[in-house]
Amino acid sequence: MKKIMFNDKYSLTQAVLNGRKTMTRRVCKYDRPNETYDIVFPVFEPNDYDNDGNIVSPLNYAFGWKNDKGDFTGWNIPKYKVGEVCAIAQSYETIFHSGNCPNDFFVDSSTINKKYCGAGFKNKLFVRADFMPHHIRITNIKIQRLQEISNEDCLKEGIIKTIYKSADGEWGRYYWHHGVTRSNCPYGQYKEYSNPLEAFASLIDCVSGKGTFKSNPYVFVYEFELVD
Repeated sequence: MKKIMFNDKYSLTQAVLNGRKTMTRRVCKYDRPNETYDIVFPVFEPNDYDNDGNIVSPLNYAFGWKNDKGDFTGWNIPKYKVGEVCAIAQSYETIFHSGNCPNDFFVDSSTINKKYCGAGFKNKLFVRADFMPHHIRITNIKIQRLQEISNEDCLKEGIIKTIYKSADGEWGRYYWHHGVTRSNCPYGQYKEYSNPLEAFASLIDCVSGKGTFKSNPYVFVYEFELVD
């Protein structure tokens, strides 16, 4: 089983566990080098299909870039597959504090099993997928440029919509995400955006690096459902 990582600093793991985040975008390895390159897809042979007609090739949903000289970037291959169940990565410490620790977490009333005491206790990069208590199932995969995201999909990515009533009785709304605060607010109020796209652009730049949204890379879009 594979594990899938979501950013904790911006509360995306919790958004998945709450059922609020049901989609994630991951930047593809190869972008279009220049305008002389055209998008290409693999050609599947009969042995790339199972008896029910489903593609079982590892190049399913893959794509690459090739020009008329035969120069080829290599395949962008999705890490996850439709129908695949993946473990949501959490540190063992987080699992313990959430109350979802496995039955063998403790050897006795005061001693943690040594298999949970390594680097994975603090860092979820090093945890084992089969030790994780929560999972998602990939339900759909598509290829997009990052800026092609819709307002609806911004909300599926974990952007939060807040509806409020102003002092003069008018209804309004704003959009925000965890981790970005207004510097002039002593209580750490989250920065407000007028539309979902602005909030998502801020979020993806926080998670993937400043300028990511503006660079508009090709991404794999994974839609998923929470299993447990």
